[in-house]
Amino acid sequence: MEHYKSWGTYNVHDPSCLKIGDTYYMYTTDAIYRERRKEATDKNIPVGFIQVRTSKDLVNWTFEGWAFPEIPAEAKQWVLDQANGKGATNIWAPYILQYKNKFRLYYCVSAFGLQTSYIGLAESESPLGPWTQKAGVVKTKRGDRMNAIDPSIVTDQTTGKVWMHYGSYFGGLFAVQLNPETGLTLQTDDQGHSVARRANMKKDNIEAPEIIYFPRFKKYYFFMSYDPLMTTYNVRVGRSEKPEGPFLDFSGNDLRDTINHYPLLTHPYRFDNHPGWAGTGHCSVFQNEKGEFFMAHQARLSPDNQLMDLHVREIKWTSDGWPVVSPERFAGSKQEKIIKKDLAGNWEIIRINDAKTDRKLEYGQILWGENKLRHVEANVSQHITLASNGILSQDFTGKWKYSPRNGLTFIQNNEVLKNLIVFVGHDWENETETLLFTGLDANGKSVWGKKIQ
Repeated sequence: MEHYKSWGTYNVHDPSCLKIGDTYYMYTTDAIYRERRKEATDKNIPVGFIQVRTSKDLVNWTFEGWAFPEIPAEAKQWVLDQANGKGATNIWAPYILQYKNKFRLYYCVSAFGLQTSYIGLAESESPLGPWTQKAGVVKTKRGDRMNAIDPSIVTDQTTGKVWMHYGSYFGGLFAVQLNPETGLTLQTDDQGHSVARRANMKKDNIEAPEIIYFPRFKKYYFFMSYDPLMTTYNVRVGRSEKPEGPFLDFSGNDLRDTINHYPLLTHPYRFDNHPGWAGTGHCSVFQNEKGEFFMAHQARLSPDNQLMDLHVREIKWTSDGWPVVSPERFAGSKQEKIIKKDLAGNWEIIRINDAKTDRKLEYGQILWGENKLRHVEANVSQHITLASNGILSQDFTGKWKYSPRNGLTFIQNNEVLKNLIVFVGHDWENETETLLFTGLDANGKSVWGKKIQ
């Protein structure tokens, strides 16, 4: 704990990232100090709220300190008053954006397992502060349909209207219109409308909305996280022509329909030569000056799934307009022209699937002591050989083909996996550069692969 200045990517939770000039700024929940605050005080370590990091390359991160020295008084008082003195021990899920010449930092204060929550707004002329507290944006209490946490904000490219998406386990995810000039809700005390739900909210968690606009397809993409954050946390996505929705999934279903929605982008996984990762959710989606998109999310090192680490992945786009993510973390690999013969050789592939078990949960989260993944909850790699003559062998039998225009295609029995996107990336498990691929199967579940050098 006393080495916090050299944390780098460690102890990252609920990231929000924005590139300003030549620097990426990342703001995260200060989860570790929430659990170990007495130890921090005993060691005379400065305790703050909302961790701040910077990076030039999305690989090496510098810990800059904390955004706030204390929990904002109005937010803390709201939660304590509504929760009989409980909660308000930390700040959760910050969201950063720039509006004109000011930076806006949204944040949440809550009581775990209750709807007594507060999304607040602070402003600064610098991304490193100091921050001036403005006001509460959305507040919720017992009996409300929603929970005021996990904000994400987008501007309508046609009308200029600004929308904030937020919510969690309680009632699902919601959208509310903001006043662009103030950053607060356009209508006082407006809590917005529903945009995404799940069926059994006692066990099927949904939270952490993130929304972006992608100009190539002229659509708004709505990312969300399913399931318990320490184990089978995973990211899904829907899309819409309007930032306020309705959002549709891979099969054209409304995200308000209480079914499991796809595409499924991340999930606990393990490649060879590594214990694997769990808790791969609560994402931030952002872009650089070239218009390239990235996803940052937390991940927990298996098998205990307690140490949190930052994962940044490149986002690729399928020909029919869906985002998919790299199977490996971003490392700034130089892209090269890829031809068919480059793909011949041995590969590890992972089919990203849903978890198959139910757990005892409390407010959508696992109970302490159930933090380890079960056998059927992790997606483990399988081996495959791409022979130069176009034949598949080893764990699979079938054929393969590749072209720079159409990508990689597998033909196996009655299944065809097509338009898989091939690119150069870093093999973190084996510490070398290699070829990677990512894409979706016919059901909207991600397919990942890396060539073994």
